[in-house]
Amino acid sequence: MTAKLKKVYIKSYGCQMNVYDGQKMADLLKPHGYRITDTYDDADVSILNTCHIREKAEHKVFSDLGRLNTVKKDRKNQEDNNDMIIAVGGCVGQAEGEEITRQAPYVDMVFGPQSYHRLPEMLAQIEQKVKGKRRKIVDTQFPAISKFDFLPAANETPASAFLVVQEGCDKFCHFCVVPYTRGSEYSRSAKTILEEAKHLISLGAKEITLLGQNVNGYHGEGPDGSEWSLGRLIYALAELDGIKRIRYTTSHPLDMHDELYNAHRDVPMLMPFLHLPVQSGSDLILNAMNRKHTAADYLKIIEKLCIACADIKFSSDFIVGYPGETNKDHKDTLELIKNVGYVQSYSFKYSPRPGTPASILQTQVAEDIKSERLTELQDLINAQQIAFNQSMVGQTMEVLFEREGKIPGQVVGKTAYMQSVTLNGDSSLFGNLLSVRISNGYGNSLSGERI
Repeated sequence: MTAKLKKVYIKSYGCQMNVYDGQKMADLLKPHGYRITDTYDDADVSILNTCHIREKAEHKVFSDLGRLNTVKKDRKNQEDNNDMIIAVGGCVGQAEGEEITRQAPYVDMVFGPQSYHRLPEMLAQIEQKVKGKRRKIVDTQFPAISKFDFLPAANETPASAFLVVQEGCDKFCHFCVVPYTRGSEYSRSAKTILEEAKHLISLGAKEITLLGQNVNGYHGEGPDGSEWSLGRLIYALAELDGIKRIRYTTSHPLDMHDELYNAHRDVPMLMPFLHLPVQSGSDLILNAMNRKHTAADYLKIIEKLCIACADIKFSSDFIVGYPGETNKDHKDTLELIKNVGYVQSYSFKYSPRPGTPASILQTQVAEDIKSERLTELQDLINAQQIAFNQSMVGQTMEVLFEREGKIPGQVVGKTAYMQSVTLNGDSSLFGNLLSVRISNGYGNSLSGERI
């Protein structure tokens, strides 16, 4: 008699790295009798794969935990008593393990992003009850061995796939928890990355996005034993049969290098779109953030990239209301945005993260001022984005189609510049790069007709 498959619900918050981690968790559990479900209502195991970058994301986790606990309690009152295992993984688990177990004692397991390769083993330990009670597991250690050595190959992949090449960060920006939750920088070997890329392509991936907390700081071992940069890795990836598009994120301005500039010049598969966070346009604030570059340094990097690739466009991250930020600092940021002309961006009000140097500063900015500045900054960025999208009208663009649209009979793909494009069609278009004449440009998307 075949054993009943257990259902596991995995919700990933935040960055693309978390999305990758969530996919790998699913790949790890499938050989152990688990199948993925899109709802926690009937799940045997629910895993919240968390993000700790911003306070709002952390609050969302505890809100979701409350909903999971309601389901867990209801099940205990039922005759079959199909109890749910609740787990918190990712960066909130790493940073707030003790606080989670205090606030939410019904959570069965807490683990950090460096421990999820042990997920099947930890779940097996929980299921082995001691005197009728489940064990509680908290695993937030940084193991000496690389988790990547234990992760399985994907068995399915979308047309656009993520591939982690680097993890952790040594920059220690004063607002950021990543060095404390993801650890110091670690780069995978080029050989293992190229092997995984070949496997993803064999499963149908046309586009591969290289991921890392500081991805352009990649310095992995090459097949010949020498150290490879991210630029050198991109050259090698471009030689693989079947790859159509290459991207990388997220970068730090200090780690742009000549081989990477040259890749933007020489490699047609490398998309002319780069997410390059600056956080602020004020030198005073950049210094307070420990960014180790000035606004002028950043603009010189933008200029070099534009020389290497005339069509390149940019997105960025901005923190509004960092401790000590004045009206002049804010205006400096707006001026930088005008100079660059971003086509997309992410902007947030500063929120103190426990354990970071900025969280204890006495120069916190009032919430109403943060809100006013965020609105002004977002209005400027949105205007730039709309103008860029509308400039596409009448042009023919290559679009990689990946998913169904919100309206029946529509599919959605993305351009080289990460713009969503809707088109009348069905799932037979998924995985195809098609020429589309753009007919409309909106705030967050485009629409068009297939040529």
